[in-house]
Amino acid sequence: MAATLAVAGLGATASPALQATEAYSASKATHSRVSLADMEGKIQRQHFFTADQGVTTAEDTVSYDGDPLKLLTICILVMENGFTVIGKSAPASPENFDAEKGRTFAYEDAIKQLWPLEGYALRERLSAEAA
Repeated sequence: MAATLAVAGLGATASPALQATEAYSASKATHSRVSLADMEGKIQRQHFFTADQGVTTAEDTVSYDGDPLKLLTICILVMENGFTVIGKSAPASPENFDAEKGRTFAYEDAIKQLWPLEGYALRERLSAEAA
């Protein structure tokens, strides 16, 4: 089973939670800041798959019924500069697994990891401009 792939245009979009975070962050900002749109604009590719799909593909092994790896959704964001960020999501209860929610939450996790990195990069640029 090949891993699923969403390419630029891009499969996942900002969830209501990310949109709310963005709106709150922007609400009283008066200076340069990292926006959700800035980050999403730098995403070259998105890959979504379950850990089971990744392991089965990588190790050419068989999948097991009830395998918890089928519940772990992984999102890999490939940025324009080649940097990669990995997000993940898994329900506490197997009965609550929902592939769409898994992709949404894994994407959110990846974006939340990217945000401070982009903040650091912006601070570096602002510092260089001020020097």
